Amino acid sequence: LVNLALIAVLALYPAIFAVVMRRLVRAFGPAALTAAPFVWVSTELGRSYIFIGFPWVLLGYSQASVLPIAQSASLFGVYGVSALVAASSAAAAGWATRPARERWRPAVATVVLLASLSGWGAHRATVAAWTHTGVPVRVGLVQGNVDQGQKFDAARAAAAFRAQLEMTRLATRLGAALVVWPESSTPFLFEEDPAGANQLRSLARPTHAAILFGSDQIERGTPRKYYNAAFFVDANGADAGVYRKMHLVPFGEYVPFKQLFFFAAPLVEAVADFSPGQTPTVFAFGPHRLSTAVCYEIVYGSLVRRFVQNGSELLTTITNDAWFGPTSAPYQHFEQASMRAIEEGRYLVRAANTGISGIVDPYGHVVERTAIYESALTVGEARFLQAGTLYARVGDVFAYASVALTVALAALAGRRVQ
Repeated sequence: LVNLALIAVLALYPAIFAVVMRRLVRAFGPAALTAAPFVWVSTELGRSYIFIGFPWVLLGYSQASVLPIAQSASLFGVYGVSALVAASSAAAAGWATRPARERWRPAVATVVLLASLSGWGAHRATVAAWTHTGVPVRVGLVQGNVDQGQKFDAARAAAAFRAQLEMTRLATRLGAALVVWPESSTPFLFEEDPAGANQLRSLARPTHAAILFGSDQIERGTPRKYYNAAFFVDANGADAGVYRKMHLVPFGEYVPFKQLFFFAAPLVEAVADFSPGQTPTVFAFGPHRLSTAVCYEIVYGSLVRRFVQNGSELLTTITNDAWFGPTSAPYQHFEQASMRAIEEGRYLVRAANTGISGIVDPYGHVVERTAIYESALTVGEARFLQAGTLYARVGDVFAYASVALTVALAALAGRRVQ
């Protein structure tokens, strides 16, 4: 029933798009199809933040590996790319429904728009991508491939932890100055287990490599709060900061509107009751700054933008995709993460427990990439960058302008139909 409720809520947004477009077409005729990209983006923005907020696989992510088109995300974010896809579909619909004499103008306008943006994007993704700027850093990505069931088996969890320590040593021997572990990668709470924590600190000191890793955190008080967190140990073995996950997974890390789900008490009790963090923390790495997004929150472009506004020169994300199993979801998650690199003009480094781990450059090229469900260590080069994109400066202005335009057109259509 809970799953059915989630599906029903998400299904509302394409339904709203259909209702609004029907209203516009009745009022303005086939010419209203030109508004389809803006109406669609408005529904995507609503899906991102209204009720529970679930912006998984927005339309624009379909172009994450089509780099000439995906470069538009550096201007208008993933919502701008969604608009381009919707515009193509609207042009096709117009061609099929308009009288022959009225077909050409909107079709040609759409082709010119797509050709111009893809031409610019192809140049950006090829020529500009190979101008090496920024300060390079060798990064090691630890993919432990720890089965979800093993996390609750003390013996297996301890063995997996030792394996991750050994992979970290190997990464430093291969030149890694920064080693990234996945989400919830320690079989203990970092701040609550001195012996386990010292193993990480003592590993950082002799290797002179900083380690970023996921571990839960407890804040004692009334009430006691639990956080899904990322900890940063610097090259001297000192605790250099903690980031508390801000966007929690609905029905995975918390149950929204618990009072509405009184009939699902066993589910509510089984879901971890985490509290959201409040600060987009940025870690110091020598003279540079880096940030991390934990798991699902990497699909929020506006959150990652806040890290960059706080000075992040390198994006990282840590995740445990073991929950997904061998489905399309791990691949979708990686594609969505790569869009953040294009939006912000930053390298993105991703460590995933069961994959996909990898490094993506600021133009969407995948520099390093692992397969899913294999134990792997990847060492590659990323760069600290400071130059920003238009999207990094203005954020989701295009998406909010689309909402304003949609509301205005719907109101005007209401008057005309009456």
